[in-house]
Amino acid sequence: MNRRALLFAGLAVAATANGQTRAAPAEIRVILIGGPDCPPCVRWKREYLDTWIASPEFRQVVWEEVEAARFREAYQERYWPGDLGAILAQIPRKSGAPRFLIVQAGRLVSNHLGVSKWADTLDDLRKLLG
Repeated sequence: MNRRALLFAGLAVAATANGQTRAAPAEIRVILIGGPDCPPCVRWKREYLDTWIASPEFRQVVWEEVEAARFREAYQERYWPGDLGAILAQIPRKSGAPRFLIVQAGRLVSNHLGVSKWADTLDDLRKLLG
């Protein structure tokens, strides 16, 4: 598992227009499920990752990646340590990648599969962030 979120969003705090800070609403986590042997996952990272990291939404969430050496193994419990195991249990269909999850206060609130569904994930996230 790769926790890139700690690099940019460790405290899940975003700056407001007047320079004050506010906490993200009820800690929102965005999770990418995939693997280096998954061509659509590699495509998503090539086409969208840099823009995502530079976005204002990224700075308001905790970003996590669940990545197995073989993406077909990404839904095995060993890749979901700690509190991620409770999130894995909430995924109704445990196959396919890239999969984008949004978790708020420990509850799965958005679950989209495929590169083409990234826009849907961002729409869901923007609604949550207000």
